[in-house]
Amino acid sequence: GWAMGTPEIRRATADDLDDIFSICLLTGASGEDATEFYDDPRLLGNIYAAPYIVLRLGLGFVAVDSEGVVGYVVGTPFTRAFEKECEEDWWPALRVVNPDPGPDHDRNDWNARLRSQIHRPPRMLGEILSEFPAHLHINLLPRAQGQGVGKELIGMMLGAFHVAGVRGAHLGVAAGNTRAIGFYRRIGFTTLVEGEDSMLLGVQWTGEMEE
Repeated sequence: GWAMGTPEIRRATADDLDDIFSICLLTGASGEDATEFYDDPRLLGNIYAAPYIVLRLGLGFVAVDSEGVVGYVVGTPFTRAFEKECEEDWWPALRVVNPDPGPDHDRNDWNARLRSQIHRPPRMLGEILSEFPAHLHINLLPRAQGQGVGKELIGMMLGAFHVAGVRGAHLGVAAGNTRAIGFYRRIGFTTLVEGEDSMLLGVQWTGEMEE
């Protein structure tokens, strides 16, 4: 509520990783708590959050209120180079501790789906990257939602992308997550690719970043 004051936004550091892992899991089922779906509470964060904090080409910002970290945005301006950095410096260690369920795993088993991704990381389509080379992931705890914090976090990240010299970013969202899709649309994202269970959205900016 209002009593906690407006969260402040700052660059994320390795000290924020525990909070980021936790928020990633608590919002990991289309914005709802995903704890019950995963046998390892860090599995989700190890794919969608931690590498952006740890690796050289990643970026992160956190929103902090009086009780602690309430949300984060992570991303990279250089998706293709980041994929390569993960291949060299991130996935190998995770592959050792996460056995490969194989390409024919049960699609409804979320653990198998993510572990399969560790062994066969998806590569973003080149035609998307030519226009939208950056990408990001954002997650907010319920107590931080609906206060403009998400918009501010994304604004910080797009500003950092702009400084890095790129002018378009994309993100993935579950097709059923209508609240998130509505939020992204309101801040200027449009649909790039519509899949069966997920969609890619993108945003571009020119010369000067707008406020």
